[in-house]
Amino acid sequence: MTAAIQIAGVADAPQATVPLFELRGISKEFPGVKALDDVSFSVRPGEVHMLLGENGAGKSSLMKVLCGAYRADSGDFFYKGGKVSIDSAADAQKLGIAVIFQEFSLVPYLDIAQNIFLGREPAGRIPGTINRRQILADAKRILDSIGFEIDPSITVEKLGVAQQQMVEIAKAISQNARILVMDEPTAALSDRESELLFALIARLKADGVAIIYISHRMAEVFAMGDRITVLRDGRRIDELRPGDASPDQLVRMMVGRTVDMSYPRKFAETPGKVMLEVKGLSAATGISDIDLVVREGEIVGLCGLVGSGRTEVVRAIFGADETTAGQIIFKGQPTSGGPDQTARLGIALIPESRKTEGLALLRSVGDNLVVSALRRLFPSGLFEPRRAHGTANGLVKQLRIATPNVKQTVGLLSGGNQQKVVIGKWLAAGAKLFIFDEPTRGIDVGAKAEIFALIDQLVAGGAAALMISSEQAEICHVCDRAYVMREGRIAGQLSRAELTEENIVKLGMHHA
Repeated sequence: MTAAIQIAGVADAPQATVPLFELRGISKEFPGVKALDDVSFSVRPGEVHMLLGENGAGKSSLMKVLCGAYRADSGDFFYKGGKVSIDSAADAQKLGIAVIFQEFSLVPYLDIAQNIFLGREPAGRIPGTINRRQILADAKRILDSIGFEIDPSITVEKLGVAQQQMVEIAKAISQNARILVMDEPTAALSDRESELLFALIARLKADGVAIIYISHRMAEVFAMGDRITVLRDGRRIDELRPGDASPDQLVRMMVGRTVDMSYPRKFAETPGKVMLEVKGLSAATGISDIDLVVREGEIVGLCGLVGSGRTEVVRAIFGADETTAGQIIFKGQPTSGGPDQTARLGIALIPESRKTEGLALLRSVGDNLVVSALRRLFPSGLFEPRRAHGTANGLVKQLRIATPNVKQTVGLLSGGNQQKVVIGKWLAAGAKLFIFDEPTRGIDVGAKAEIFALIDQLVAGGAAALMISSEQAEICHVCDRAYVMREGRIAGQLSRAELTEENIVKLGMHHA
């Protein structure tokens, strides 16, 4: 049973006659894309209103209009029944609107406390200074209120993705928001951290806070939602209560087609030759004595709690982090060196943070798709625009990347389509070992099925995959076998027959 399913009592909020906030007839267009088309949406005090839709459906655009990051081309806003204007983020904040975006807005070289109160720092005795003691105390109080035990003087750059998510939540809570938007808040959280978040949501609801919750996890939708709104292609498809819908119905509404959510595949009964072997691998990042094997034609899971060392292992294998002991053997040959040398061998890393480590956000979709394949596509060293354009177009069609054309700036795509571009660049490079670190983080159910089908096609063609996922169901449904990590070490290996969520938890939990 997942953390999300254990909170069914959170639902059934009292219904208010007048919405706390309402958007009517909102439209927003970008060059080549109509992001929102006459969308209406409302939220009431003390309710969790689930907002569903595929990546690119318009969810994030609607929330950016709500918080003043975007200005709507047309439409109206109503607060407690009265018409208001939102022309800037400051206007939204005055109305008590706070947004926790999926992509963080933290300053990496400031500490946790400074990030929480950025722009609202308590003044010190000397003009122009900050009351350091007060800001740390206030930050600690807020962090404690959400169950996040950490020193607020630690700089954000030293935190993992899950810890950064908790800082974002603390920042929003510190603003005393009456309307709180959460965009995939549990995407990078462990079950324990998710439970703390759900408890916090229950307290906020009891205080009358209106919560808009974007999620691709159906268990959360039905356990927490009081109302559900579905968007598709920038339009509102329907609004309904959880008791009036099934997961399959919602998926069909979201994608306009039937999607198999079980990710069926033919598991590798007789995998091929050993492609990757790791022996006694240790690194200064905290991992030690890592032994694992990945063979041709199989998908191997790497799981465990957030912070157990999963990402550190794959970064060490890829050469992004320096190792202190052990061997990495690829296709029978010991390897060493940085990511550039590793990539040339045919090893690909699809990183956890696509925006900071996987993409050149200011470059085009086409540039990003061919950047890792330049030596392969142009062995003479001479760049051929026509060939690059053709390769990029082929990948856009193969991966169903939603973009007007390959010249579109990749930073303007939705998160799911950006993830497809990251995968596509390694397909162009002809990689043989694909390391996926949270490949479906923040991706809708339709895109998840497509990505898993793609991974299956890769291994069926002789490639191999090592996959990290915080969603244990994904590991169980997709992987041929899995390694479970705990405190920087491999706690055990599970065969296909042993691969269950219960066994993953037993191995991954402390004192299990």
